[in-house]
Amino acid sequence: MEQIQAEMAALNSQIQILLEERAALTINNVISGENDSPQAMVEAYRRQARENAQLSVELQGIDAAIAALEGQIKQKQGKLVRSQVESKQLIQQQQLESAKEVAQVHAQRINQLAGELATEVRFLKACANQLSPMYWQIYYKPFITGFKTISVPYVRSDGEVWTIVNRIV
Repeated sequence: MEQIQAEMAALNSQIQILLEERAALTINNVISGENDSPQAMVEAYRRQARENAQLSVELQGIDAAIAALEGQIKQKQGKLVRSQVESKQLIQQQQLESAKEVAQVHAQRINQLAGELATEVRFLKACANQLSPMYWQIYYKPFITGFKTISVPYVRSDGEVWTIVNRIV
């Protein structure tokens, strides 16, 4: 990007030099009074062009060079804009990949904890199954209820979309 900006600055500098040269060539070439009619001014410029054809051609060449340099500047500006957009997209993509890696770590931890929690729930259910008959005899009520609806979160991915589901334990 810096190279493109430097090239654009050089082109602008060259255009400025050409404009100054053009201005220097056209100073006092056509002498006309302030009160001249528009037709008289046109005739004076035409006469000057006929009398100094080389100067006229040189001015045309300078104008053509300025136009070409301005075209190059526009091309470089377009290239610079595209480069900036691509750079921004690359930065966003890198940030996204970094954030996905962090999310992957958390998802793995959730799945690990879900596995541990499921194991603990199964152990508790086994204890409850063992204690429930005695508990009923003493307290006339169940020891623990609700084992049919216990679930733990689990993160899964199809490669692009992640989904958190509840797995019943």
